[in-house]
Amino acid sequence: MSFSIGIVGLPNVGKSTLFNALTKLQVDASNFPFCTIDPNVGTVAVPDERLWQLSKLYSSAKTLPTTIEFVDIAGLVKNAHKGEGLGNAFLSHIRSVNAICQVLRGFSDPNVVHVDGRVNPEEDRRTINIELIFADLATIERRIAETGPKARSGDKESILKLKTYEKVKHSLDAGTLISQVPLTPEEKRDIADLHLLSAKPMLYVLNVDENSAAKDNPGYLTISAKIESELSQMPEADAHEYLKSLGLEKTGLERLIVASYALLDLITFFTAGPKETRAWTVKRGATAPEGGAEIHSDFQTKFIRAEVTNWKDLIECGGEAGAKSQGKTRIEGKEYVVQDGDTFYFRIGG
Repeated sequence: MSFSIGIVGLPNVGKSTLFNALTKLQVDASNFPFCTIDPNVGTVAVPDERLWQLSKLYSSAKTLPTTIEFVDIAGLVKNAHKGEGLGNAFLSHIRSVNAICQVLRGFSDPNVVHVDGRVNPEEDRRTINIELIFADLATIERRIAETGPKARSGDKESILKLKTYEKVKHSLDAGTLISQVPLTPEEKRDIADLHLLSAKPMLYVLNVDENSAAKDNPGYLTISAKIESELSQMPEADAHEYLKSLGLEKTGLERLIVASYALLDLITFFTAGPKETRAWTVKRGATAPEGGAEIHSDFQTKFIRAEVTNWKDLIECGGEAGAKSQGKTRIEGKEYVVQDGDTFYFRIGG
C-alpha cells in the first residue's frame, strides 16, 4: 500500500532543501518493485527500532522497513487558484497525495528574500490554506451546478448529496478547511470523489534557524532544513555527535517521517524469519485478512487464521518457541483487528 505526503510551501521557505535531504534517505527501489521512480518523489523508510530488534533476533538475511512517499510539489504562489504560478498544474499535483505537509518559513536570512518581504509563518499558512479553500470552492460549485437540476426533479440521492455539497460550500465560504468540518460518514462518502484539497490531513513544518532547532513551537513540527541538509552529508557517527551538540535526540527528518506516518493514522505489523524480517503498513482498524493482503492477495482470499505475537513478547521470550510456551502467541481469526507492533504468521488454504 502506497501512501504519499505532498510537500508544499511558498517560494524561498526551504521546501526544496528539506526534500533534497529526504531523498538522500531514499530506500533501494529494487526491494520495493511498485515504488514510483520519479525525480520529485522520495520513497523513504519509516524509522522503527522494533524492526531491527526482530531482525537481530532471527538473524535475518534481509531487513525491510515500511515506507512512505514524499512528493515535492512546486509552484504554489498567492492566487494560484486564479492561475498564478503553475496554477492548475500545482492543484492537480497536490490532489493526488494522501496528506499535505506545509513548510513555513521561520528562519531569518537577508540573502534569501521572502516572497512577501516578511517572515510570518502564520500569515504564510493562511495564504496556503486560502489557496486550498478557493480551489475547493471552484470544485464544489461545479458539483452543485451539476446536481441541482437532478435534485429539483425529485431524485432522492441527488437531494441528499446537494444538501452535503451546500453544507461544504457554506464552510468553505466561511474560510474553514473541510478537515475541520464535522461530517457524517454519509457526507464524507458524498464528497469522496471530489478529492477536496482542504479535506486532506495537514502537517505544519516550521523551518527555523540552526540555533532554534531544539525549541518547541506548539502547532508546528520544528525543523532546520539547513541542519538536515548538513546531517544528510555526514557519516552516521558524526551526525549523531552533531545532533547531541545541538540538544537533539532525533533528526528532524526522522521526526517528520514518523509524524507523517501518524498523520495518516497508519500502524505497523511485522513478519519475521531467517530469510527476511519486514515491516508492513496498514490503516488503523484493518482486520487480519486485510493486513495479509498487503503481503499477497492470497493471504486475504484464502485466509484461515493467523498466529499473532506482540513484537516485544517475542524479544523478551527469545523467539517463537519461548513465546508459545509462555502463552504469548494467540490464534486469531478473520475478525481480528491488527494492532501496532503485532508479528504475524499467516495460515492460508489451498
